[in-house]
Amino acid sequence: MLLRHFSFLRAVFFHSVSAFGGPQAHIGMMMKTFVTKRPYVTEAELMEYNAFCQLMPGASSTQTLTLIGYKRGGVPLAILTLIIWILPASIIMGGISFLLQYIDKKELGTDIFKFIPPMAAGFLVYATVVTFPHAIKNAITYVILFVGAALTYLFFGHPWVIPALIVAAGIATNFSHKRIPQVEQKPQKIKWWNFWLFGIIFIAAGLLSAVAKQGEWKNRKAVHLFENTYRMGSLVFGGGQVLMPMMYEQWSVRPENIREKDPNVIQIDEDKLYNGMGLVRAVPGPVFSIAAFTGGLALKDMGKTPEENSLWQVIGCIIGTIAIFLPSALLVLFFYPVWHNLKKYAVVYRSLEGINAVVVGIMVASTFYIMKDISVIGLKTVSFVNIGVIAGTFLLLNFTRIASPIIVAACMLLGYFL
Repeated sequence: MLLRHFSFLRAVFFHSVSAFGGPQAHIGMMMKTFVTKRPYVTEAELMEYNAFCQLMPGASSTQTLTLIGYKRGGVPLAILTLIIWILPASIIMGGISFLLQYIDKKELGTDIFKFIPPMAAGFLVYATVVTFPHAIKNAITYVILFVGAALTYLFFGHPWVIPALIVAAGIATNFSHKRIPQVEQKPQKIKWWNFWLFGIIFIAAGLLSAVAKQGEWKNRKAVHLFENTYRMGSLVFGGGQVLMPMMYEQWSVRPENIREKDPNVIQIDEDKLYNGMGLVRAVPGPVFSIAAFTGGLALKDMGKTPEENSLWQVIGCIIGTIAIFLPSALLVLFFYPVWHNLKKYAVVYRSLEGINAVVVGIMVASTFYIMKDISVIGLKTVSFVNIGVIAGTFLLLNFTRIASPIIVAACMLLGYFL
């Protein structure tokens, strides 16, 4: 049955190994890969999925891609889509946890990634241009666009800003009862097992972690790692930029204060964590894949021999990956059918007009936020090259059928030679 989805899964794989630039750029790449190149979803569906996932805790770009799989083939395809999307980045970040002691940042040659930020800006420009005529159609949507873009830019990085703007925009377009009439939606069956499983794991992990600590279990660090990471994946709003400070506080700052009381507390050297935070930006795929890196470092010294240490490090990478992405998947697969069924009510359906408009504003703000750290002003060679990369990326996406991975590879080659 899944064989008929082979072309879609292949597209997901190529997306997973070429989606640089973080969640802000991922939406532009999804637009090119899953809407323009092959219409696996419509522009309206992709924008709705993206907006809905911004309201959820967890990895928003991962959840958006999971919903595309869910729309095409139900839960089985959604799970397979999730695995294919997260696996390459998680393997790379887990591998880096082994190689970190051999990596010298000065000799790493990360200049090959120096044109990835302007490329990401080009993808965002493309996504904005494509979605603009479908989302911005009247005075209220123009107002939402400009207000949303301004507030997103001013408060970029604050976990509350995007969910708050989406809710406010949805409310704003409900003041008109004439513009968008109520329509009937075919109801979807709500799978309660997703939510119950999420809650049971959340509670059980906390209780098991407490019991392991109280009973001084020999391998309790593995239990603590799952509980810590699952809790972060369940509660984090704002994506990887919020997750990484949470990890820093949990595993680098807090252990210093409780080390005497709990000598077996998970502690990760802050310099190594900083290295991981930097390197994950140069890896394609979800930023949440840093959990494979932190998981490996958390358990790397649990064995009595180098071989045992390596085995525990692999186990840590696996635990970190599962624990960070599992809550995102369970929550989005439960709440999306709820959201879909609510659309039969006029108040919810009308809110989509405002939500789509503010999503465009968020993409505009994200473009400018990325560009503020890119040299585009001044009579410097790098400034002209950056402008050329932004413009070239947009033009290639808009006027050719060149695949995203080829554009990514070209930008990396440009970074290598320049």
